[in-house]
Amino acid sequence: MEKVKESDSFFKSQNANWEHADSGITRQIIAHNNDLMLVSVKFEKGAVGTLHAHIHSQGSYVVSGKFKITISGRSEILEAGDGFFVPPNALHWAECIEPGILIDSFNPSRQDFLKQD
Repeated sequence: MEKVKESDSFFKSQNANWEHADSGITRQIIAHNNDLMLVSVKFEKGAVGTLHAHIHSQGSYVVSGKFKITISGRSEILEAGDGFFVPPNALHWAECIEPGILIDSFNPSRQDFLKQD
């Protein structure tokens, strides 16, 4: 894997852009290097993070809102303070029941989220 430029040591939300991720979903990359990426993901009510899988381990924390999270066919309703883990290559998706924010962490870093210069 090619080494990517690491993010700054400190993150200020007001200095980082939100980018379109999917219908009703935007994301803001907080920090990253080759091994780890931390991303804030904002969902509008009814937005769906479509069914997908990736090679990354993913740990997520619900900052606000209410979500139906499905991982490998098992679903749970999660609210602020809850979290979930997605193993590599597991099919998963999220449905936003009440507008909210997730903090997603990925290992290794999601190279597909980084803009290519």
